[in-house]
Amino acid sequence: MALRRAYYCLLTLLVFALCFEPLLGDTDAQILMRFKASLSNNNALNNWVNESSLCSWRGLLCNHTDQTFYGLRLHNMSLGGKIDVDTLLELPTLTSFSVMNNTFEGPMPEFKKLVRLRALFLSNNKFSGDIPDDAFEGMTKLKRVFLAENGFTGHIPKSLANLPRLWDLDLRGNSFGGSIPEFQQKDFRMFNLSHNQLEGSIPESLSNKDPSSFAGNKGLCGKPMSPCNEIGGNESRSEIPYPDSSQRKGNKYRILITVIIVIVVVVVASIVALLFIRNHWRKRLQPLILSKQENSKNSVDFRESQSIDVTSDFKKGGDGALNFVREDKGGFDLQDLLRASAVVLGSGSFGSTYKAMILNGPTVVVKRFRHMNNAGKQEFIEHMKRLGSLTHPNLLPLDAFYYRKEDKFLVYDYAENGSLASHLHDRNGSVLNWSTRLKIVKGVARGLAYLYESFPGQNLPHGHLKSSNVVLDHSFEPHLTEYGLVPVMTKSHAQRFMAAYKAPEVNQFGRPNVKSDVWCLGILILELLTGKFPANYLRHGKGGNNSDLATWVDSVVREEWTGEVFDKDIMGTRNGEGEMLKLLRIGMFCCKWSVESRWDWREALAKIEELKEKDSDEEYSSYVSEGDLYSRTMTEDEFSFSVTN
Repeated sequence: MALRRAYYCLLTLLVFALCFEPLLGDTDAQILMRFKASLSNNNALNNWVNESSLCSWRGLLCNHTDQTFYGLRLHNMSLGGKIDVDTLLELPTLTSFSVMNNTFEGPMPEFKKLVRLRALFLSNNKFSGDIPDDAFEGMTKLKRVFLAENGFTGHIPKSLANLPRLWDLDLRGNSFGGSIPEFQQKDFRMFNLSHNQLEGSIPESLSNKDPSSFAGNKGLCGKPMSPCNEIGGNESRSEIPYPDSSQRKGNKYRILITVIIVIVVVVVASIVALLFIRNHWRKRLQPLILSKQENSKNSVDFRESQSIDVTSDFKKGGDGALNFVREDKGGFDLQDLLRASAVVLGSGSFGSTYKAMILNGPTVVVKRFRHMNNAGKQEFIEHMKRLGSLTHPNLLPLDAFYYRKEDKFLVYDYAENGSLASHLHDRNGSVLNWSTRLKIVKGVARGLAYLYESFPGQNLPHGHLKSSNVVLDHSFEPHLTEYGLVPVMTKSHAQRFMAAYKAPEVNQFGRPNVKSDVWCLGILILELLTGKFPANYLRHGKGGNNSDLATWVDSVVREEWTGEVFDKDIMGTRNGEGEMLKLLRIGMFCCKWSVESRWDWREALAKIEELKEKDSDEEYSSYVSEGDLYSRTMTEDEFSFSVTN
């Protein structure tokens, strides 16, 4: 009896074990060890040993609050072999998978089995071949897809274009062909299809992307690239009967003579018209003749964008650490920054500016300064900490810096809408209406006032205030950047290139003063109102001269009021002309040549804060009558100022 009871107990335990074994399964550590075994050259994963400290394993991503494993980031490990998707499928919390910069090859694995994935990073490997149209089917949570610098061919998968939550897409440097599909997602945070073999018209939904996103695809056309040429007719030309040779000759001569006559008439008419226009406007507009080519070469590199590698910039001679100066920033280190996908935003007299998109982190701006040697290392560090402590809605926060003797790297927050200069002078920039320009002026003035209050002992609290150093966020709120750097800049370089050293008192007395930044504010106001680039910023060296923007505005106002001063994009503003004239007056008082007559920052800020978007009926009728804005001469009492007194 006892033997039979023991037999039944043993049988029950056996059945229980068989039923619950699938539910128990392997631990995450055991599954990951099996995944590791499928990889070749896996020596970089040698610390995958102790199951009790899973989150200390190299390349594992864990939630900091509860130490829950959620992703693999296996970068730069020379890994190869097979990516065992079926084994990864057993990890219930896996939402991010990255094997960037390794040696995996062959077709793309069946990642569509991992329906929980939110991020997939396969860039810089040796994957190749066509990606099936259904390769991303069912991956409705996928937000980030990076397949750059591989050997993928064929069409861009339709299932990829149909992902509903796709934010970041990087397919550059492959051999994708055919046309670009219509993407379900319209508002991408990052989008790059450059250097493939795509062709045809760019979908209208992508026409607002930066041209660099499509560079290197010779067959692509349409906005934002060059217009699509009308094609057709080539195939049918062979079917058109040709006239006999004598008729063809006669037709040729008649067409040739007609073309020559037309060209001669057009050239003569053009010369006459140009001579007339030149004689009429030469005296008046000579100070401000700036060709667009010179403007784009010497002022700012608008919309220049190309893939780069910033690793070599950081590795030579640095102290090995990225120094954060704000407590609320971080979440990435120097290695993350080195591995970030980056593009060049611009290059100027101080160095280059990069936009760096950190993997699983923020997008930041890295500014490289080559002439920042006016302070020793400790003094430099203390000054950066002081700049990092500044907090104002109209300052772009300094997050971190990287120090080395030859040059320095400053890391700032990224502003989505780029620089003010790009919108004013780049044909691809947004049109800024009067209300937006007024908002920008008020924000700039408030930010500058905060710098004056924060650095009461410095003559130049900003030092380099100009439109390319004002960046705009998603709501076009302005943020000042490159502020407070005069104490650490190499003095000779600052004197040649910094905006405040273009002020007239530098030419007169050899040095700037406490009102030089106000002069920069005045020039910026005039630039906003006229839409013209300040010619004096193109000249290297101290001081300005009488051929600058302020002098031109003053001469036009004094000669006759014809509406030439205001940018055409704000000329049609209704019930705002009076306020525009007030701002013009403020700008002129801010950049008077006489320092004694020039307003200080407090007076300028007070006058700017009084401005409104629209005139009241009483103010408008008394300030300027309808039609007079474009025709009459302003009297000395109405517009009493001059840049020369």
